[in-house]
Amino acid sequence: MLYPVPNQAHKWHFLEVWVDVTASPPYILMLLGDYSQQYVIIDPAEAYQVIWQTASYSEAKAWLLEDEYEPLTGQLVLENQEVSSMVVA
Repeated sequence: MLYPVPNQAHKWHFLEVWVDVTASPPYILMLLGDYSQQYVIIDPAEAYQVIWQTASYSEAKAWLLEDEYEPLTGQLVLENQEVSSMVVA
């Protein structure tokens, strides 16, 4: 079943995918950063609910690392907010 992404993630600037490789199958969370330096962690398996938010990227990263999540390499960066093109950084 597909879920719409909530409004909390509507104006994102970059996306990182983090994975718990100890789970089987691996469990994925998404870290979204917006243009106003707000960061949210979203659980796609729970209807894209925001499960944690902060104003610090380092706090968001520490929260994920504390729960033994590992980042997948790269970020999806929104090049121009009015255009839906993305690049992997």
